[in-house]
Amino acid sequence: MTSMESLIGLVNRIQQACTVLGDYGGDADSNAFSSLWEALPSVAVVGGQSSGKSSVLESIVGRDFLPRGSGIVTRRPLVLQLHKVDGKAKEYAEFLHMPGQKITDYAFVRQEIQNETDRVTGRTKQISPVPIHLSIYSPHVVNLTLIDLPGLTKVAVEGQPQTIVEDIENMVRSYVEKPNCIILAISPANQDIATSDAIKLSKEVDPSGERTFGVLTKLDLMDKGTNALDVLEGRSYRLQHPWVGVVNRSQADINKNVDMIVARRKESEYFETSPDYGHLANKMGSVFLAKLLSQNLESVIRARIPSITSLINKTIEELESEMNQIGRPIAVDAGAQLYTILELCRAFDKIFKEHLDGGRAGGDKIYNVFDNQLPAALRKLPFDRHLSLQNVRKVVSEADGYQPHLIAPELGYRRLIEGALSYFRGPAEASVDAVHFVLKELVRKAIAETQELRRFPTLQAELAAATSEALERFREESKKTVIRLVDMEASYLTVEFFRRLPQEMEKAGNPANPATTPNEDRYGEGHYRRIGSNVSSYIGMVSDTLRNTIPKAVVFCQVREAKLSLLNHFYTVIGKKEAKQLSQLLDEDPALMERRQQCAKRLELYKAARDEIDSVSWSR
Repeated sequence: MTSMESLIGLVNRIQQACTVLGDYGGDADSNAFSSLWEALPSVAVVGGQSSGKSSVLESIVGRDFLPRGSGIVTRRPLVLQLHKVDGKAKEYAEFLHMPGQKITDYAFVRQEIQNETDRVTGRTKQISPVPIHLSIYSPHVVNLTLIDLPGLTKVAVEGQPQTIVEDIENMVRSYVEKPNCIILAISPANQDIATSDAIKLSKEVDPSGERTFGVLTKLDLMDKGTNALDVLEGRSYRLQHPWVGVVNRSQADINKNVDMIVARRKESEYFETSPDYGHLANKMGSVFLAKLLSQNLESVIRARIPSITSLINKTIEELESEMNQIGRPIAVDAGAQLYTILELCRAFDKIFKEHLDGGRAGGDKIYNVFDNQLPAALRKLPFDRHLSLQNVRKVVSEADGYQPHLIAPELGYRRLIEGALSYFRGPAEASVDAVHFVLKELVRKAIAETQELRRFPTLQAELAAATSEALERFREESKKTVIRLVDMEASYLTVEFFRRLPQEMEKAGNPANPATTPNEDRYGEGHYRRIGSNVSSYIGMVSDTLRNTIPKAVVFCQVREAKLSLLNHFYTVIGKKEAKQLSQLLDEDPALMERRQQCAKRLELYKAARDEIDSVSWSR
């Protein structure tokens, strides 16, 4: 195979692979890949209805495989990829929608094109832009990608929408406007070239004529005494590339199932023996047309090699990045699977700690609990009601029993203080719960942000359950600790506070009103107010202490433990699992597995394409 054939064959294979992998005509996610298809040259066959487009295609292929009939026959684009194979290889056709099915009966190919068209458009005269993809592998073809498009028309016929003329033209334009599209403009020789729909459209999208090849069909059907030399020799309408005349099979030949090889021979004989075209015989016919297109395609490809290579390299980078995000395939042995699970857990743990330590958002919410929520909760405690005059008198009196206190009501003080300290349990436990919920939310975020974990929903669920269980243990221990702090304040009151009381009583013996004595005030309103004030001072001192010690306990029991040992128990459990259980944890989402396979296929394709392009480029 020559370097030219190798290069064109490579482009053909890339186009086919893009099609098979959904990179052409796919969804929005395939835009980056469809641009590669558009960067690769192809040949669009354009012409009016009944201009002989189908016959030209069949002559190039050398097979009778296209549907025929009157009116609009081609109602969907047919992307025809010709692959030249070794002479000993068996010839066959394959549809994209029937992968793996090698078809050798071209009558079946013709019928399947019709059936596939009807599946989308119905048995009507409607058209559809959704292409049919057909590949033909044969030693008798040149490497080409040809796109057969619906024939241009001027009026809508019965059963067609009034917009059919515009719809067909827009569809054809969508192909021929692309700068890498070679236009094969088919015009019947028995009509004035000035009225050719194909030439009119190609002139609009390719005014310089660089991409347009003119083909004259039906030369044998021209009126006697006339010829198409003015067109073929470029006097009527000049193109940058030479005009090519072809003689297709007649309807009688088609009805008799005349073999395409015989038809090619008859075409060659026609030009060689024609008094009008004999001097152009070596530049006429479908065989010459196929070679001309192949040669031009090769030059176009060579000119586009730098941009194609650049696009392939960019696509490879995108695919490798996507593969890294999706993750590599999982090993089958238990040791490797355990290692993978531990690595995934470490990746999660790293992100979780980043949230706590400030590398990511969320850890500040814990500080907010200590700096705002806890102080606010302490301020809202009902000490005013507990130390009201009425309640103080009641508690002190009940503590005295039948024997009133002599100097200071110590038992009354203790009961008032113990009752007030019990209120601190609520804010202490609330702080524990608030930090617990923050930690749970940070765990949820860390799991969601661990890219590697997204592949394994089962492992995500197990990890979430294990961390939830661990956080619950930390919360219980933290609650016990903060309650102990409150209980410790109640179990041993500060001695200095009580030593200060006799001094206050002595001060009360020098009142502003000398008529009043301490004994007279001992059971009066002022006495109880002083008791309430003293208890309030003591509670304020304890509140300041707890405001500092509760956060310390919560951080030590919950935050610190979450950083140090959140997954310790999970690691122990994982280490005891059998190989089957580990595999279940690494059970991937089927959609993700399919995505990885597609991505790997694309990556393999583009790397091979890059290598082949490099080798062909160096061989020039």
